[in-house]
Amino acid sequence: MEPLADISDLEDRLGRPLTAGESARAQALLSDASAHVRIYTGQDFSRTNNETATLRAQQGVIRLPQRPVIDVSAVVAIGAGGAPDLPVTGWQWDGLDVVRTAVNSLVINLPEAWHDEDTDSYPGTYRVTYSHGAAFVPAAVVAVVASMALRTLTAPSLAGGVTGETIGPYTYRTDGSGAGTAVVMGEADRQALKSFRRTSGMTMTRFR
Repeated sequence: MEPLADISDLEDRLGRPLTAGESARAQALLSDASAHVRIYTGQDFSRTNNETATLRAQQGVIRLPQRPVIDVSAVVAIGAGGAPDLPVTGWQWDGLDVVRTAVNSLVINLPEAWHDEDTDSYPGTYRVTYSHGAAFVPAAVVAVVASMALRTLTAPSLAGGVTGETIGPYTYRTDGSGAGTAVVMGEADRQALKSFRRTSGMTMTRFR
């Protein structure tokens, strides 16, 4: 996946072009910061069409993990114990991130022999095909990614946890939370991303 911020976002915040040394590291740092953000939030922040996710319903409600949702095109009930996967009819998308369905009334072509054992044959796991993502990465996300990358890019030392400065004949070094060579997500970053976190309690399998 593409990084969630780019070189121009770093330069805008620095107020100058990157040096040759900074440019050599910047893209990798942006990729690392973007990976941290995606893992923490559970969001891709990228436009994806017709992705298929395997999700479990809770009382007939399937909450789609990637937002914003653009369109839902198919819902398929996954069979268990030898029962085949079957398309669902009558499902409803709320226009945001919820699909409502009920297996015992909405699965089509269900063999009569299974009607009394719907719970065992169709325990409530679905494959949902939907499109999601925004045309632009949210500004708050870009800001966090750029900040994380810049902390590492402009660290006085490449040694993690070590910062220092030389002013004339005086030099000091401290052991602290310097990023060193590794991009680190701090508590302020997590707070800024809190509203973007995916609802917990769901699993997703991707098919590419």
